[in-house]
Amino acid sequence: MSATAPHAGPSPIRRPLAAAALLTALVSLVFGLLLAGAGPASAHAALTGSDPADGAVVDTAPKEVTLSFSEAIAVGDDSIRVLDPSGKRADTDAEPKDLSEGSTVRYGVALHSGLPDGTYTVAWQAISADSHPISGAFTFSIGAPSDTTVALPSQEAGGGPVGVVYDIARYAAYGGFVLLVGGSAFVLVCWRGGATALPMQRLVVRGWLTLTAATLVMLLLRNPYTGSGKFGDAFDLAGLQSVLDTKPGAALVSRLLLLGAAALFIAVLFGTYARREDEREKKDLTFGLAVGGGVVATGIAATWAMSEHASTGIQANIAMPVDVLHLLAVAAWLGGLASLLVALYRTPDIGSAAVRRFSAVAFGSVVVLAATGIYQSWRQVGSWSALTGTRYGQLLILKVALIAVLLAVAWFSRRWTGRLTDSAVASQDASEEEPESESEPESVSADPDPERAAQLARQRAALTATKKKRIRDADPQRSGLRRSVLAEAAVAVVLLAVTTMLTSTEPGRTEEEAAGGTPSASAPAAGGPVNLKMPFDTGGQNGKGTVRIDIEPGRTGSNDLHVWIDGSDGKPMDVPELKLALTLESKDIGPLPVVPDRLAEGHWSASAVQIPMAGDWKIDVTVRTSDIDQVTIDKNAKIG
Repeated sequence: MSATAPHAGPSPIRRPLAAAALLTALVSLVFGLLLAGAGPASAHAALTGSDPADGAVVDTAPKEVTLSFSEAIAVGDDSIRVLDPSGKRADTDAEPKDLSEGSTVRYGVALHSGLPDGTYTVAWQAISADSHPISGAFTFSIGAPSDTTVALPSQEAGGGPVGVVYDIARYAAYGGFVLLVGGSAFVLVCWRGGATALPMQRLVVRGWLTLTAATLVMLLLRNPYTGSGKFGDAFDLAGLQSVLDTKPGAALVSRLLLLGAAALFIAVLFGTYARREDEREKKDLTFGLAVGGGVVATGIAATWAMSEHASTGIQANIAMPVDVLHLLAVAAWLGGLASLLVALYRTPDIGSAAVRRFSAVAFGSVVVLAATGIYQSWRQVGSWSALTGTRYGQLLILKVALIAVLLAVAWFSRRWTGRLTDSAVASQDASEEEPESESEPESVSADPDPERAAQLARQRAALTATKKKRIRDADPQRSGLRRSVLAEAAVAVVLLAVTTMLTSTEPGRTEEEAAGGTPSASAPAAGGPVNLKMPFDTGGQNGKGTVRIDIEPGRTGSNDLHVWIDGSDGKPMDVPELKLALTLESKDIGPLPVVPDRLAEGHWSASAVQIPMAGDWKIDVTVRTSDIDQVTIDKNAKIG
């Protein structure tokens, strides 16, 4: 490629500033648009069912309200609240009971006895296993629907101003991690001379400061983010203590401790290492810094893996180390790209060898990203319908498209790298060796006035810097590489923002399973909870009442059975003996006896009741109210 003279235009000094301003404006615009359109973060766990169901009308007041979720959740004292039509608490105001069994995640709260007819509101809020808050509300009615003064909450958990600030901190944390890890790796692996370059030092230090500040903000806002949504609760010591007892809180504290070790690493890298001149000693120190820095970087990346999507769902033991590799590859590629951009625009000394070494590092990072990304996509999406029909899948498609664009731009950068030579740097060094008398009179160096001599020295330094930039900008290959890398960095900013959005979006696999679109392979046959109500009369004194039976999940396989007996006055009624039997007459199966255990006054239950096949089952209930008064009643129910 023939050299061409630089055309007239902005001065060499202003061009880097304009490029930096353009990149800063682009970052602000992208993050602003993403945060404006993102809304409250979707979570991994989702409400899959309730008893009573949303909008259900039941004949008599239930003893408890239960909620089922797609994934494990963390609950507190007020995670489930039941409000009567006037807005008063209808539940016993106790911590929700964990009714989970096997893969079924279920929580419930007991209700006061003797609740009047009307419409009741169930408001719930919890934290999913991948650290994101979830919330919702629904209604059910006893007897018949009625007017209610309870207003359903319009703001989801994690929303409002606190949610916006928390999301900004999340974006900033990922950006700081990329600059800290990628910038340090660029100096150690690609350009060791960059340890003495002030722009490179500023880049890495700013990455550390950004990540540290963002982590502190997230730790303080974690309590209001998952709870009240008020900034004032950020300094509630009791709330902060409760955060520290959770997995996300422990991850944030661990990250702060690791950032302390990272500060020591930075001090050595840009202090002792930068001043070391002996090549053998510097090589040994490089190895030590690489090992130590790698351990710290892996630990920081693990604080995300241990508390977000990778830590829950299928194959978590594999997903967490894969997620760590993915984050490190992202940092090496995008952080190295930012370092290369700074080096090309702000330093005159970086040579073609350093650029080629980064090209090799970037290629290796892309290979790791491809391998880990394919696994993560399969794990979090699971089907083609989830890829195109869920928000997570659509963001993933956008991310893949951005990576394709980034690779295309990187191909052009690689072409410029192949043409790049160090001729401009060599001519620059030669110009520095010119006799000083050609640019300054001999008498200047002998000026007896120290203040004037210092002023002239500053003028000579500024003149030399300007000359260096003019020579550097006159190199067409280097200018072409700078433009190409700037384009890469612009795409990388958008890519990093989309990647951050993916970490707070409900995975497609979970969304489809919660909606019933893609049941898991191990799910039992289709069905639903069975609710029966049977009046009885044993003929003796106080022999009248009602039997209520719940069978969950109402499918083939293992089921939980609950029985309540209410007297004629509607209050819980104890009886000396209660027996059940299930018969599938069409297949000559049964009767299968069930002997429930008494849990409380008027409440019996039996777990692991096996339903061998789907069908119309006859449920016989034997109630004995005295030594001689007994009756057997039956009712059919479709199970499975």
